[in-house]
Amino acid sequence: FYKKKEIFLRELISNSSDALDKVRYQSISEPSILDAEADLYIHIIPNKANNTLTIADSGIGMTKNDLINNIGTIARSGTKRFVEALKQGTDLSLIGQFG
Repeated sequence: FYKKKEIFLRELISNSSDALDKVRYQSISEPSILDAEADLYIHIIPNKANNTLTIADSGIGMTKNDLINNIGTIARSGTKRFVEALKQGTDLSLIGQFG
C-alpha cells in the first residue's frame, strides 16, 4: 500500500501515460490499432458522491507478465526502458515487453 495518496495517484497517471506510449509505438507498425480509438487520452473523473476517482485511458493495458513485473513499483517507466532498448537497436516488434 502507498502511504501517500499523491504518490499512488502519480503512479496511476504514469501507468496511463505508459499505456498511451505503448499504443502510439505499436501503431507505427500496425496503424489499424488506432481504428477503434484514434484519440489518445487520459481522463481523471472525480465522483464526490461515492468518494472515488476514476482514471481512464485509451492506451494498451498490461499483460499478466507486465503486471507481475511492474505492480507496486513507484514511477517505473516502461517508456524509459523502451527508449533505452531502441537506442540499443531493439526490434520494434518487441514493444509489448516494455509495459
